[in-house]
Amino acid sequence: MTFVVLENCIKCKYMDCIDVCPVDCFHEGPNFLVIDPEECIDCTLCVPECPADAIVSEDDMPSDQDNFLALNEELSLIWPVITASKPPPEDAEAWDGVADKLQYLEK
Repeated sequence: MTFVVLENCIKCKYMDCIDVCPVDCFHEGPNFLVIDPEECIDCTLCVPECPADAIVSEDDMPSDQDNFLALNEELSLIWPVITASKPPPEDAEAWDGVADKLQYLEK
């Protein structure tokens, strides 16, 4: 099992999860974070830290978010590891909870 960053992270990109990760399994893209499933140790520390509730275990993924497991795996191979948090985008709060954000994902 691994943990997965879901659609609500797109354009929110809060980074509270970064500082608690003991194995540096997060990778950063232009407007989204992903978890490397090969590095994740299932510690659950990141889950309560996400203000957007955008991190879940793969076993608890909503069915409409199933594609995010593969997306996390794919993008973690090309995006750099991030080990220190940064401020979220200025408009992060406005994007939190917006539906159908996959179209805005920048790779």
